[in-house]
Amino acid sequence: MIENKKSEFQNLTQVEKRERYKEIAGVFFKLGATAFGGPAAHIAMMDDEIVKKRKWLSREKFLDLLGATNLIPGPNSTELAIHLGYERGGILGLLLAGSCFILPAMLIVLFFAVSYMRFGTLPEVANILYGIKPIIIAIVLQALYNLGKSAVKNKNAGIIGAGVILLAFMGLGEILLLAIAGLAMMIIANWKKLRGVNLSVSLPLYGLAAAFLSDQFEQKKMSLTTVFLTFLKIGSVLYGSGYVLLAFLESELVERFQVLTSQQLLDAVAVGQFTPGPVFTTATFVGYIIKGYPGAILATIGIFLPAFVLVWAINPFIARLRSSSWVSGILDGVNVASWGLMVVVSWKLGVSAITDWVTAALAMIALALVFRTKINSAWLILAGGIIGWMMG
Repeated sequence: MIENKKSEFQNLTQVEKRERYKEIAGVFFKLGATAFGGPAAHIAMMDDEIVKKRKWLSREKFLDLLGATNLIPGPNSTELAIHLGYERGGILGLLLAGSCFILPAMLIVLFFAVSYMRFGTLPEVANILYGIKPIIIAIVLQALYNLGKSAVKNKNAGIIGAGVILLAFMGLGEILLLAIAGLAMMIIANWKKLRGVNLSVSLPLYGLAAAFLSDQFEQKKMSLTTVFLTFLKIGSVLYGSGYVLLAFLESELVERFQVLTSQQLLDAVAVGQFTPGPVFTTATFVGYIIKGYPGAILATIGIFLPAFVLVWAINPFIARLRSSSWVSGILDGVNVASWGLMVVVSWKLGVSAITDWVTAALAMIALALVFRTKINSAWLILAGGIIGWMMG
């Protein structure tokens, strides 16, 4: 199937290829500038634009590509954009689709980051953020609930998820927890096949490898190189929705390097919520806070780079990987571990955001609205900001 696709694209004239590239760039730049509402909304907009209107590919193929994004770490809607660009225009299409989807959101978030660092300490801005933060907690809790419904599929997944939560509260690293959970679910899913196989050596080696990867980027000072490598590491191992990013940012930047406060992390998430495009552009905001413009650029490149590489690598093997019980077992374990990490960070951020009866009331009202209605989260955040401003 891949060979046919490549052959079809290679048979186009140079003029036809250039027209395709322009179309890919235009479509995904527009989506990146207007796709509010998180990954689910992004995917719905891509389906409407690319399958319904432009008929680049069938819905069955679209769903296959969407399913493939769950097999690899990184932001699902961005990876879907990259897959679609690759299907339409080969390697250059892949680069154009991903870059054009990310760039508008990055520039918008960067604008807010510059404004935040210049005016974020003013009472008016502080009041606005005071009203936004409890709304963010409600949105994160809804995402946590939805993720839990798909991640905790059975009793075994529930036990592993509970274990991840406990160990995360005790301070065990995220990467090691993801590796252990993935391996555990793979073994459970393939237990009959593994009978008689000696895992006494492979288990410790797997854990040690994950721990080694986690420790390679740990330094005492947050240099530009460390900014890039930290976000590269996060982009390489982060499964689940963009909200799981919170757990990694909180661990790496709030606790380990101490270059970010919990309040700044919530502010970064708020900006990522009410701006269009990938939630992962939160990295742009955080990178700017840490190291200015160079930090913003390197953090953005670092967190999105693995998505480009992994989509390019996995695209030819999508059907085979999806049917593998080994891969699906690892995926189930990593997903439930991501959910467990999200539970832990949601608790920590909730304690930081809900400080009095006003913020508690805002969080409760927002919770009721996000669970009972289909309201866009951007409107809730806007309302929270207005209420915070009026309270000031």
